[in-house]
Amino acid sequence: MGYCLPYLRAAVELVQPELIVALGGAAAQGLLGAKFTKLADARSQWHDFAGHPVMVTYHPSYLLRSNSTKSKRAVWEDLLKVMERGELPISPKQRGYFL
Repeated sequence: MGYCLPYLRAAVELVQPELIVALGGAAAQGLLGAKFTKLADARSQWHDFAGHPVMVTYHPSYLLRSNSTKSKRAVWEDLLKVMERGELPISPKQRGYFL
């Protein structure tokens, strides 16, 4: 991770993304450093990486293993926040997924 971080910083500087979504603990630790001990402490809130907003959420492989509607809804709520921040339209049907 330490070896690749300079390349990631260069890519982010070049691309200038509106926002970044970190999927899983490895991505979150790489972007944010050791600011949290559990992913649950970092997810569902906005962070900063090189001046860009970062949303941390669970990795899709976690959802495949857990098979829980509650965890899928938690990730979906994180993605709804991303969509709102990116000013993307959200339908009532989308807001109701996994309820």
